[in-house]
Amino acid sequence: MLILQLAAILFASKLAGDISVRLGQPSVLGKLLIGIVLGPTVLGVVDNTEILKEISQIGVILLMFIAGLETDMDQFKKTGKASTFVGVLGIVVPLSLGYIAGLVIGLSTAQAVFLGLLLSATSVSISVQALKEMGQLKSKEGSAILGAAVIDDILVIIALAFLMSMTGGDVNLGAVIIKKVIFFVIAILLAWKAIPIVLRLFAPLRVTETVISAALIICFAFAYFAEATGVAAIIGAYIAGLGISFTSFKHEVFEKVETIGYSIFVPVFFTSIGVAVEFSGVGQHLWLMISLSILAILTKLIGAALGAKLAGFAWRSSLAVGAGMVSRGEVALIIAGIGLETKLLTADLFAILVVVVLVTTIVTPPLMKAIFKENATAQQAA
Repeated sequence: MLILQLAAILFASKLAGDISVRLGQPSVLGKLLIGIVLGPTVLGVVDNTEILKEISQIGVILLMFIAGLETDMDQFKKTGKASTFVGVLGIVVPLSLGYIAGLVIGLSTAQAVFLGLLLSATSVSISVQALKEMGQLKSKEGSAILGAAVIDDILVIIALAFLMSMTGGDVNLGAVIIKKVIFFVIAILLAWKAIPIVLRLFAPLRVTETVISAALIICFAFAYFAEATGVAAIIGAYIAGLGISFTSFKHEVFEKVETIGYSIFVPVFFTSIGVAVEFSGVGQHLWLMISLSILAILTKLIGAALGAKLAGFAWRSSLAVGAGMVSRGEVALIIAGIGLETKLLTADLFAILVVVVLVTTIVTPPLMKAIFKENATAQQAA
């Protein structure tokens, strides 16, 4: 059954992606929407099984690994200030307004703070694909988005740990912070010193595709290490890609990983997001779902854009950065799952927020396309 489902996903995602491009939108939008069609909500051809989730996880890890390989470090260093401002204000605005919204709909103080934190999360895996398709991944806007995503992940997880410790959850805030510091110190040292050595040792082995195998071992090891220390796996994969980008093996690894990723794993990731959606039970809360979706989109767009503007970006570029931070993706879904498990979210609110996360994910590619296009037009006119 899995083999048939994979065949259906690959066929449908490539076709839907092509249609999306022909309609002037990034291909990722078509892949997301076709997942809803294939999933239980419409046709029921594909089930959201555990093995599909695992394949999807490999897809997002490879996607962020490729983004690391493609990152222009000179541009990345120049946007450090912008990344910090975008990451911080991209949390402050949705956290504040999400907290207020939570109180308005009758949540307790702890639940309202949790809602604000969930709306503060960002996952740029969808944005990375849109940036790649628009040729903007190495731009100053793209670099600011990638850097801000790392900062956002760290701050949101630490804030979440603080909230859980205050509400009686079995969480040691000091340990959480120490684990994250350990991860980044060790990961950066390994990326700088160990990765080149590992690749050089594997390269002369008398078996096929030694370099790409070594690169994938590094990618998955970094992703696992990140997840084990409470950092998103995609951040570990991204750092692994950055490390390899400084070696002479960069281009060989990039070409082969892109082939592996985009032939099967990445399409499964995009499509599985739509497959996972369950619309049953949210109809009676339609207005709340719409209101929270609008709040989620605007708070992240405005907050991140303000951060970029304060860092010296032009308004159009700032809005482009804000658009790239809108998608909440799998990071927010993980946080929502924690909320459901710890009773900080009711089952109904959890279902609503899953749909809200999906809406932010679907809206991000066309929003980025429109703003980046307008930005490019304005720059040409100038």
